[in-house]
Amino acid sequence: MSNDKIRMPSSMGGLVSYTSEYDSKIIFKPAYVIVFCVVVIIIAIVLHLYGNALLGI
Repeated sequence: MSNDKIRMPSSMGGLVSYTSEYDSKIIFKPAYVIVFCVVVIIIAIVLHLYGNALLGI
């Protein structure tokens, strides 16, 4: 057997908690973000299908 043992770093080394350092003043609920994404996707689909007629191009 080898006498050279590999030493691993401790399990807590390098972990940093950023939640206590910065708190955003703007907070969105996850449901609002999902609804916003769905609305943007629907608008993109409508513009892709009917954009030429709606914009007069």
